[in-house]
Amino acid sequence: MTLRLGTRAFAAGEFAVMAIVNRTPDSFYDRGATFDFDSALRRVAAVAAEGADMVDIGGVRAGHGPAVSVDEEIDRTADLVAAVRERHPDLVVSVDTHRAGVAEAACAAGAHLVNDSWAGADPDVAAVAARWGVGLVCSHTGGLMPRTHPHRVTYRDVVADVVAATTDLAEKAVAAGVRRDGILIDPTHDFGKNTRHSLELTRRLEQVVATGWPVLVSLSRKDFVGETLGLPPSARLPGTLAATAVSAWAGARVFRAHDVAETRQVLDMVAAIRGTRPPRSPRRGLM
Repeated sequence: MTLRLGTRAFAAGEFAVMAIVNRTPDSFYDRGATFDFDSALRRVAAVAAEGADMVDIGGVRAGHGPAVSVDEEIDRTADLVAAVRERHPDLVVSVDTHRAGVAEAACAAGAHLVNDSWAGADPDVAAVAARWGVGLVCSHTGGLMPRTHPHRVTYRDVVADVVAATTDLAEKAVAAGVRRDGILIDPTHDFGKNTRHSLELTRRLEQVVATGWPVLVSLSRKDFVGETLGLPPSARLPGTLAATAVSAWAGARVFRAHDVAETRQVLDMVAAIRGTRPPRSPRRGLM
């Protein structure tokens, strides 16, 4: 189906890059480089220039860390959402939160999408998306609670579990009033999963795509890449791009990324190999 978010429509077969901009002082990736409001705005301008279609604004570190109140998370995200909407009207603006109160404030500020990466831990998030007419990401955590790490988690079949859980959340969201053409599902690599689970999800991602729901993948510099290659976050870009290419070939539609320019190039190359995007300057053998 065509995915509709804000003023944008993303047809089947079209790849979209979702840039990550976190207003957190303890990000695993940049250690708070975009925590300052002006720094975050500069980063948004930079990723827009690099080819981002969407920007995902977060105010709380996904993993363990100091507690952040709802009010503090709103302070970190809502004003930035409003500023990005004003300065970059063609960008789809997403808020990365599992809390309905934060989603409400971000939607009031102009967010087009609620990225609930904790699988409906707050059941009111879908109602917020429905009330504002915005999109919603339905994710999979295997029952893991927000901001906790998996411990000896097991699945009979991790892909089957992901398909069942995400499609169930998506259908419940539609029943709650969320637009069907604004819903994505996310297998949610690493969340509630060990490295072998995330590798298997990537290998069998076509089965998630076969549900018919647009698939978002968040692969960027994650632990499953680091543990596979034995590398810290700073050295995980090549592994991330390999997983990105595999996921794009399998049919994922939206790619949440720290490294926008590199991700855009990988997706453009995959699209050209698939025959859905022409080469930019095909002169070889013609001159």
